Amino acid sequence: MKIAYHKSLREYNTFGIDVTAAEFLEITSETELKTILLKETKKPIFILSGGSNMLLTKNLDALVLHIAIKGIKVEKESEDSVIVTANAGENWHEFVQYCISKNYGGLENLSLIPGYVGSAPIQNIGAYGVELKDTFVSCEAVEISTGHSCTFTAKECKFEYRNSIFKNEVKGRYIITKVTFKLTKKNHILNTNYGAIEAALATKKISKPTIKDVSEAVIEIRKSKLPDPAKIGNSGSFFKNPVISSTQYLQLKNLYPTIPSYKINEESIKIPAGWLIEQCGFKGKRWGDAGVHEKQALVLVNYNKATGKEILEVSLNIKKEVLDKFNIKLETEVNIL
Repeated sequence: MKIAYHKSLREYNTFGIDVTAAEFLEITSETELKTILLKETKKPIFILSGGSNMLLTKNLDALVLHIAIKGIKVEKESEDSVIVTANAGENWHEFVQYCISKNYGGLENLSLIPGYVGSAPIQNIGAYGVELKDTFVSCEAVEISTGHSCTFTAKECKFEYRNSIFKNEVKGRYIITKVTFKLTKKNHILNTNYGAIEAALATKKISKPTIKDVSEAVIEIRKSKLPDPAKIGNSGSFFKNPVISSTQYLQLKNLYPTIPSYKINEESIKIPAGWLIEQCGFKGKRWGDAGVHEKQALVLVNYNKATGKEILEVSLNIKKEVLDKFNIKLETEVNIL
């Protein structure tokens, strides 16, 4: 293990923000991870996975551990289902494609989400009607203060919309090293209810889609709406879709008849944050190299050399305008550091 000093993190975060780490170490095994955690370190430890859900606004005066532990293993299988474990450093989309190649169903709607497997439970990633929690069995993690391994079940993770115990009660205390899923091998339950997926399948005249068909439809949709982080720095959806009361929704519906919505229950309605942002006139706007994507107002972008602080300022302006216009408080989906 060789520590690098004053390491640029530009290639380690999907926003492409050029900040530096005082110390940087790539971790390729759980043994390496435990060894470094048990050593005396002068700097605080900062965990960096795929860097897909963060906005870096300053240099990190820390020992940055880049989790790059690879490996996929079938733990158990029956005629109908399979238990698969992926290590934290596996690229999420590549893992999803591996599962589809084996005809393991359940993750196809989560295709092309950037990041690594290890960070997926933290955010309870989701897309097109599916969330990670739907197939999650458990995850293994190492406690930073002791180097001890432990297992978190789905119940213990306390999954909610874009949320988990790792963003709340135990934030900063554990490093996820592997994640286990239960997937189907036949009689796959496909979630194609989102209009965009139905339309994409209809265009291809596919009436009985396979999990690969659904995955390809999702990839096509995401590519048409979301910029490739390799070309334009971004972190996908910057804000959560807000949930408001049915009373407030009816009030807004009277003012804005075309407002889109998704009913959660009798009391709660989810509103697309992208629509709110677009109504405030931000879609496609640019301030230097920081801006809002031209095709999806929910995505903030770094066109080249924007700083994290510049992108943060754009997000704060958006939050203020949405609050003033709709009386809805937007919450950021990304972690701001």
